[in-house]
Amino acid sequence: APSPTTAVPYMSVKCIDVRKNHHKTKWMLPWGSNHCDKLKDLDEAVSRQIEANDIVFAVHVPLPSKEMSPWFQFMLFIMQLDIAFKMDNDLKENAEITLDVSLAYRDDLFDDWKEIAHAIEIRKLKCTFGSPKTLESEGRHYDCDFLPFMEIGSVAHKYYLINIRLPVNERKGINVGIGEIKDIRLVGIHQNGGFTKVWFAMKTFLTPSILIIMVWYWRRITLMTRAPVLLEKVIFALGISMTFINIPVEWFSIGFDWTWMLLFGDIRQGIFYAMLLSFWIIFCGEHMMDQNERNRLSGYWKQVGPIAVGSFCLFIFDMCERGVQLKNPFYSIWTTEVGTELAMAFIIVAGICLCLYFLFLCFMVFQVFRNISGKQSSLPAMSKARRLHYEGLIFRFKFLMLITLACAAMTVIFFIVSQVTEGHWKWGDITIQVNSAFFTGIYGMWNLYVFALMFLYAPSHKNYGEDHSNGDLGVNSGEELQLTTTITHVDRPMEVYKLARKEAQE
Repeated sequence: APSPTTAVPYMSVKCIDVRKNHHKTKWMLPWGSNHCDKLKDLDEAVSRQIEANDIVFAVHVPLPSKEMSPWFQFMLFIMQLDIAFKMDNDLKENAEITLDVSLAYRDDLFDDWKEIAHAIEIRKLKCTFGSPKTLESEGRHYDCDFLPFMEIGSVAHKYYLINIRLPVNERKGINVGIGEIKDIRLVGIHQNGGFTKVWFAMKTFLTPSILIIMVWYWRRITLMTRAPVLLEKVIFALGISMTFINIPVEWFSIGFDWTWMLLFGDIRQGIFYAMLLSFWIIFCGEHMMDQNERNRLSGYWKQVGPIAVGSFCLFIFDMCERGVQLKNPFYSIWTTEVGTELAMAFIIVAGICLCLYFLFLCFMVFQVFRNISGKQSSLPAMSKARRLHYEGLIFRFKFLMLITLACAAMTVIFFIVSQVTEGHWKWGDITIQVNSAFFTGIYGMWNLYVFALMFLYAPSHKNYGEDHSNGDLGVNSGEELQLTTTITHVDRPMEVYKLARKEAQE
């Protein structure tokens, strides 16, 4: 697949709008048949006695002779200001810029522009000046951080128009002390159409695969005479959450203007993450051979509780950002000091918690391996067929445990890297290129892992005859075998339990 996203730079065009009531004016178009009256630079505005309130910075998306497509899925815009140093118009410390922004669309070059959103937004300027502030340095530009500008969750139209005004009001202190703004540049980021098609194809192919194995898996469980145990229920719940993330509802975004798809995608992924992390804890816990509290969800509240709380906090954070953007695409939690600190704190705490979780999981897996190794001394006493069966069982279990650790490590890395990648445009100093192989690889890995779990942990209906039961651990012959820590009969523990628990040594 091609790289997941493309970044396109746009330079705004300075248009003159001399009418009195700015909010009811026609849209300022930077180029085309009915383009606006343009200014080359702000020096020309001074010579023509055009005030700052009469200048509109216009950006047309996309560039000339191109058009946008629903396959692009979303649009994220970052703003960069070119601010020149002037002795009589210096940039104040902790300066704030007020933007009067409007967004419009049309689907035909001859249609009228229709407004999508209008807002008055305030952004903090974080700029540094490398030279001494003397007369010789006049005209040199400040080095300013990127500013988050806008995010839209769908690209349903062919052409978009952004009009930006910088209203000046000296009495109220609006846009005073922000230096001499020469230009406004925007960087537009959207998903690549080619990557979207590969992504959709993967989802469309994987959905029936997981659905079929889920139906097969649950049918095998219902054929048993006993009720399903905790581990079987949790594996099935993991399958449901994987199916939820797989269902390709994104196909509808090609025909409908569903701006909430980004938020919906985040919620789906969050549910799957929470389910996956909870499953790993329960999976290891159920294989802790010497543990008394087993086959009850209440026994895991200390481990699963923090995962649920963390997931809820991340959901609230996401609602504060993408939830508000459904009404106002120009809103960003990163624009205020408190919002930036909260956002950074959320991401850092989530990253630290995930790393600690991974270490805890490694410790649990180590304990399980140690327990199993201690119990393998029982194997030589068994008949050859029974011993080979258990050796295979233990080998498959160890293999699945190592795959679990590999999946956990990749998931933790993926979460941290995706957060950094999403944030680097907002922070302005870190750039990480994440290629499509990473996204598709992790997604494929999750599906393969869930598929393998249901396949390997489905109850087996094979039985071993009387002639193979000599040297057994006292488990009746003909009892059903399976790669799971379940109980085959209400009153008798499953063979893996029997092999691995303290009673086996006794």
